[in-house]
Amino acid sequence: MSKSPITTHILDLGRGLPAAGVDVILERVTTNGTETLASGSTDADGRIMQWFDAPLSPGHYRLRFATGAWYQARGLETFYPEVSLDFQVSDTDAHYHVPLLLNQWGYSTYRGS
Repeated sequence: MSKSPITTHILDLGRGLPAAGVDVILERVTTNGTETLASGSTDADGRIMQWFDAPLSPGHYRLRFATGAWYQARGLETFYPEVSLDFQVSDTDAHYHVPLLLNQWGYSTYRGS
């Protein structure tokens, strides 16, 4: 299976399991605002690997995770109703994997492989 140039993965650290069914939006940030490039939901393994095929341009990108709705659907409260991760693409031939380590009260991220 081929993968998009930008992918993501969410682990729910509170349960120790992948976070399946989280809605995610990928945007490109420009001087005129934002442009939505793709949207989708994480699969059973908490991943979105193939959600767009367009080539990347250098620039500022943003992933928006609907964490509040996901926790609410499970009857749980969360401090962050949305997690927004901004990152820079410089090498348009590279793959950018942006994981999210999530719990109800915090989150962490890094550039994955």
